[in-house]
Amino acid sequence: MKGKLFIILAMTAIAFDACAPKLPQTRKDDTVDNYFGTEVADPYRWLEDDASEETAAWVKAQNKVTDAYLRKLPARSRILSRLKEVANYEKVGAPGHKKNGKWYFYKNDGLQNQSVLYEMDELGGEARVFLDPNSLSDDGTVALKGTYFSHDCKYMAYVISRSGSDWEEIFVMDVESGQLLEDHIEWAKFTGASWRGNGFYYSAYDRPEGDGHEYSGKNEVHKIYYHKIGTAQSEDELYFSNPAEPLRFYQLEVNEDETMAFLYEDGADVGNNLYVKDLRVENASFVKMTPDMKNSCLPLETIGDKIYLFTNRGAQLNKLVAADLSHPSSEFWSDIIPESDCVLEGATFVDGKIIASYLKDASTHAWVYNTAGICLKEIKLPGVGSAGFSGRKDEPWCFYSYSSFTTPGTIYSYDMESGESKVYQKPQTAFDLSDLVSEQVFFASKDGTRIPMFITHKKDIKMDGSNPVYLYGYGGFDISLTPSFSSSRIPFLEAGGIYAQVTLRGGGEYGEAWHLAGTKMNKQNVFDDFIGAAEWLIAQGYTKPEKLAIVGGSNGGLLVGACMTQRPELYAVAIPQVGVMDMLRYHKFTIGWNWAPDYGTSEDSKEMFEYLYGYSPLHNLKPGTKYPATLVTTADHDDRVVPAHSFKFAATLQECNDGTNPCLIRIDSKAGHGGGKPLAKVLEEQADIYGFIFKNLGMK
Repeated sequence: MKGKLFIILAMTAIAFDACAPKLPQTRKDDTVDNYFGTEVADPYRWLEDDASEETAAWVKAQNKVTDAYLRKLPARSRILSRLKEVANYEKVGAPGHKKNGKWYFYKNDGLQNQSVLYEMDELGGEARVFLDPNSLSDDGTVALKGTYFSHDCKYMAYVISRSGSDWEEIFVMDVESGQLLEDHIEWAKFTGASWRGNGFYYSAYDRPEGDGHEYSGKNEVHKIYYHKIGTAQSEDELYFSNPAEPLRFYQLEVNEDETMAFLYEDGADVGNNLYVKDLRVENASFVKMTPDMKNSCLPLETIGDKIYLFTNRGAQLNKLVAADLSHPSSEFWSDIIPESDCVLEGATFVDGKIIASYLKDASTHAWVYNTAGICLKEIKLPGVGSAGFSGRKDEPWCFYSYSSFTTPGTIYSYDMESGESKVYQKPQTAFDLSDLVSEQVFFASKDGTRIPMFITHKKDIKMDGSNPVYLYGYGGFDISLTPSFSSSRIPFLEAGGIYAQVTLRGGGEYGEAWHLAGTKMNKQNVFDDFIGAAEWLIAQGYTKPEKLAIVGGSNGGLLVGACMTQRPELYAVAIPQVGVMDMLRYHKFTIGWNWAPDYGTSEDSKEMFEYLYGYSPLHNLKPGTKYPATLVTTADHDDRVVPAHSFKFAATLQECNDGTNPCLIRIDSKAGHGGGKPLAKVLEEQADIYGFIFKNLGMK
C-alpha cells in the first residue's frame, strides 16, 4: 500500500471488547455492474485500488482494531511460546545428487526463517553451507523458490521472491567458488531456469508500468527468454511469445542431455499442451504432442529418443506412457504403466527402473516397475501417510521422505535390489506424539457420494459432543490433500482439540472425474461435502456447532467463505485465509484468469454468472445475520489472490454481521499468498489464529 495516510483517525477509535470490538466505518460508493440484465452493487470497489491512500488508511484502521483484539486474547502469548517450542527441531530434506559428485540438501536448524542449502562430498560427510537465503534479507522475507544447476555443474541459477510476491528474480552462482556472478533477471514469474549451453531459458512478463499496481494488475503475454551468462538482461533473446493468446502460461524445459526441448502451454483449460523440439537438428521446429488442453501431460524422463510422459489422457486415474521423438504425437504413444484402480500420483526413474507412487484413499502407496512396465515389488511404507521419492535414472541410490499426521518428516534410504528401507534422517523432537491417534472415516455427502476424512486427536477423547474441532479443506484445482505433519497443530491437540481434514471433490485424490465433480457448475458439491463433514462430526458426537471452527486458504478460503454464508449457524469460528471471495471479478487481477477452467467466469454466459452469483461469498452476506466469529487473513504482497478479495469481504461482513461475534481482518505486511513466508511470520500468524479460535470456542 503506497501513499500518504489521510483518512481521519477518528474512524479508528477502539473500544475493546473481547466479543465485539468497535469497528471502523467503511465508506460505500454507488458502483453497480450489469451482468446479463442483473444489476450487482459493488460499494467497496474502491478497496481494489491497492495503490490508493484511502485503501492504505483503511488497512491501517482495520489492523489497529484487529491487533488490539488479538493482543488481549488470554491464550495468545502462551500459544506463541508453545508454537516456538514445538517448531524448534532440526528439519532435513532428502539429498539430491549432482554430476560433480557432490550431494545437496536443505536443512533448517529449528527456528531459521528459511531453510538453508548445504553441500557435502559424501553421504554422512561434513556439510557446508552452499546458499543461505537467510543472508539475503534482514527479516527472512526473501525466499528461495528454486535452484537449477547447469548440466556441466559449472553454474547454479537460483530463483528468489521478495515479501511473498509471485514476482521472481534470478541470480547465478559459480558452483566451484560459490561466488555470485553479475547476472540478474528481474520481473520473472512462474519460472525456473532451464540450461542449454552457456545460458538458460526463463519465463517473464513485461516490466510493470510503475503506477503502483504491480501486485494487482492483470498479467498478460507470458514470454520465454534466453539469457547468456555474462550479459545484461536487456540483451536477452526473446525466444518465444504468443500475443494472440495473452492469457496463457509458457515455459521451456531442456532435458539433461540437451537433445530435446519441451514447450509447455497452459492456463486455458484443465490440462496443457506439450510441444517437443529435437535440438540436434538445425532449424528444427516444435512438434505438438497433444491434441488439446483438456488433459495434463508432463515429460518425466528421456532415454535416448524415448520420452516418458505422465498423463491423464485416456486415463482418468493417470498413466505412464512412452513416445518416440520421431513420432511424438499422442496417437503414437504406448502405455508403460497403464491406468489401474488407484490414482497414479507420480513416477521416479531410479537405477534403470521406475518407482510408481499411487494414492489410495488419499495416502501414498508405491511399487517398483521395470521400464517395460512389469511390476517387480511393492515398497512397504511406514504407515498411512505421504511419501515422495528422489533418485536418478542411471544411479542406484534412492531416498524417500515420509510423514503423517502423527509422524514428523523422516528421510529413508531405499535399496533398489533388496527392497529394504532404512532411516537416513529422523528428526529429534522435544514433544511427545505417542498419545495421539489418527484415523480415516467415510461419510455420505448430500448427494450420497462417499467422502473420506482424516481425524487426529488424543487417544482418550470422549465422544460427548463437547470437543473443539478444527475442520480443514481445500477442494479444487486437482490438488490432493494427503496426510502431513505440522507442529503448529500441537498446541490445539494438546488442549483437547480435534483436527479433521476432509477429502473434498475438486481435488485430485480420486482422479480427474473427482476433480471435475467440483468445478464450474459442480462447485456446490465441494461446499456440500464440507458442510456434510461438519454435520457428520456433530452427529457422531465429536463436537457441536459451538465448538466447531472451519479453516481454509486460497481456494480453501473460498470454501470457508461459501460455507459460512450458506450455513452460518453450523460453526462458531471461521478463518478464511487469502480467499477468493469475489467470484464475479476474480479473473480481472494478476493471473486470476488462470482459474477460469475450474470456476468459469461471470462473462461466460448468463447461466454461469447466475451460478457464481449464487455462491460467491462476497455477494451472499445477508444484513442482520449472526455470522461465526471470523478472522479474515490476507497480506499486502499477495499477487496470487489479491487482498481486495478479503478487503471487500471483510467490509461487507462487518456491515452485515449482527454484532454478536467479532468479525475482523488481519492484513500482514511484507507477506504474500503464503509460499516462502519466514517462519517468524508464520508463527505469529498461527498464534493469532489459534488464539482467536481458543477464545471463541471457549478453550483453555
